[in-house]
Amino acid sequence: MSTLSRDEVARVAALARIDLTTTELDRLAGELDVIVESVARVSEVATPDVPATSHPLPLTNVFRADVPEPPLPVADALAGAPATQDGKFLVPQIMEED
Repeated sequence: MSTLSRDEVARVAALARIDLTTTELDRLAGELDVIVESVARVSEVATPDVPATSHPLPLTNVFRADVPEPPLPVADALAGAPATQDGKFLVPQIMEED
């Protein structure tokens, strides 16, 4: 397994326009190498007979069914509004009209 060199990390950082110090380059080269080795190890285990999964446990939708219901009456919707006019919320004007 080839390891990531400090120069390769510096090149990728330059492409991403990230300014890294020498210490950061050395540290990231080691950390990224561990990640690359881990991905390679997983790739060895993932054979065609192993199905791809996005989550280790099966997930189901926990939301209620989307069933149309009658709308909220206008009077109920406006009941808590500080001000109303003609069945609508009344808000202060923030822009001048043309």
